[in-house]
Amino acid sequence: MQMSSTINEAALGGRFTFPGTSLTVNRIGYGAMQLAGPGVWGPPKDQDAAIAVLREAVATGVNHIDTSDFYGPHITNQIIRQALHPYPAGLVIVTKLGSRRPADKSWQPAITPEELTAGVHDNLRNLGLDTLEIVNYRTMGAIHGPKEGPIGEQIKVLANLKRQGLIRHIGVSNVTAAQVAEAQAITDVVCVQNNYNLAHRHDDALIDDLARQGIPYVPFFPLGGFTRLQSSTLSAVADRLAVTPMQVALAWLLHRSPNILLIPGTSSLAHLRENLAAGQLRLSKQTLAELDGIAATTAAPANH
Repeated sequence: MQMSSTINEAALGGRFTFPGTSLTVNRIGYGAMQLAGPGVWGPPKDQDAAIAVLREAVATGVNHIDTSDFYGPHITNQIIRQALHPYPAGLVIVTKLGSRRPADKSWQPAITPEELTAGVHDNLRNLGLDTLEIVNYRTMGAIHGPKEGPIGEQIKVLANLKRQGLIRHIGVSNVTAAQVAEAQAITDVVCVQNNYNLAHRHDDALIDDLARQGIPYVPFFPLGGFTRLQSSTLSAVADRLAVTPMQVALAWLLHRSPNILLIPGTSSLAHLRENLAAGQLRLSKQTLAELDGIAATTAAPANH
């Protein structure tokens, strides 16, 4: 599998280097969660289509893929391996630990030393790797949001696995600023992944602090939790620009801070192409101001 050598990096939002590493990625990456079946469980309806999405993403210049072995479980990583292995030089695969998927399809914490170690080996086996480039410890927290509480014991386990050579770099996900600081007191943290978008800007201060440290912030759920009024404002901007609401939401995130890396997910080639095209969308100061006002509006929640 070859990556494009001619892709214009500006088309994918520019580039960013993970701190203390030689890992440089285009700012628009790909999130692999949706490659599994409904409810992130079992195989996809069309595995050939899932493979095609991955291959086109990489051929177009995507060199940052976010995944986890608890997607499926195991299925998503197996599809990535089938589609892309042997992996092209420069491709950064970021995985995460902290959950397990029992037979009832629920999401349960997997945070003991034994569970975290087993999770690393599951990821290595199903991705076909000897070392995981970046592993995020994801707290269970609240629904789609972090909850204060100690994470030091789990980070120490990952730091030990790093010393063993099974992990090269460590990140954190679904965390508070205090938890980021706790992790940094134990090991170098190369990325933070949280729920953040136009409507949910609780991490504004954290993003700015990470930017000062040269640490990337990777938001998930770019359209999650919008109210009807917020959705209508976003749609009006998208209509005016003749693009989709998702493209506007992604472009706003790229404008928000240069340390933001995107991992929009899809199992559709058409949606993949739309997501990648967001890197070429330029937003005027007036449009940015209009979008910045979305977080201040409140109304009844809409479903996304």
